[in-house]
Amino acid sequence: MSETPQNVYDNPDFFAGYKELRRVESGLNSALEIPALLRMLPSSLAGLRILDLGCGFGDFARLARSRGAGRVTAVDVSRRMLEEARRRTADPEIQYVEASIEDFDATPGSFDLAVSSLAFHYVCDYSAAIGRIFRFLAPGGRLVFSVEHPICTARPEQEWCCSSEGVPLHWPVDRYRDEGVRRTKWFVDNVVKYHRTVETYVNGLVAAGFVLDRLEEPEPSPESIAARPDLERHRRRPPFLLLAAHRN
Repeated sequence: MSETPQNVYDNPDFFAGYKELRRVESGLNSALEIPALLRMLPSSLAGLRILDLGCGFGDFARLARSRGAGRVTAVDVSRRMLEEARRRTADPEIQYVEASIEDFDATPGSFDLAVSSLAFHYVCDYSAAIGRIFRFLAPGGRLVFSVEHPICTARPEQEWCCSSEGVPLHWPVDRYRDEGVRRTKWFVDNVVKYHRTVETYVNGLVAAGFVLDRLEEPEPSPESIAARPDLERHRRRPPFLLLAAHRN
């Protein structure tokens, strides 16, 4: 039996910190993760019925509609996130649903594309979630998602080992094969994430019936490093893992 999903995004302190991070948009999401996610989408979204799992402030839902998506169902467990998403959205073809990824249900075959940005590492039973998404998709439907890279989630500290001068020396990896709960600090203490290996992410798709299309571990471009030298360290270890797959 899966654990009850943690809803840390409705913690006022966490939400305030997260909202400020997104306001500034100087993090790795905007520099690496979102560009990679967009590259892995179908060439055209025109008319597609899209499921956005862990939709946050609804940024992707609005983008999809701007690219011609027919209907977007945007799901998030956080009431605060959905309130902000609705405040930013004036589009009757975007439906926001308050539910966890684990609990959301839909008619089989009712979507053409499912997308999830940095949410599956909050899901306890990954295999069950992927199996449900497979059923939600119509034949030919695609799934594209990103997670924190398992090299990062393996250790709850998620910190570089640095010299006495604060220079990053290396990124330690430990307990990589010990899948399961990791409790970490991000804005607040005791944020629950679930570590799993790259192998588990990929084989979970295959076991559910998906055909793997692409795997990416995005790195900063020379141009982005020139503009932001702090990004160079993220060539030394990948912060994100992205997967794209389809069902026949």
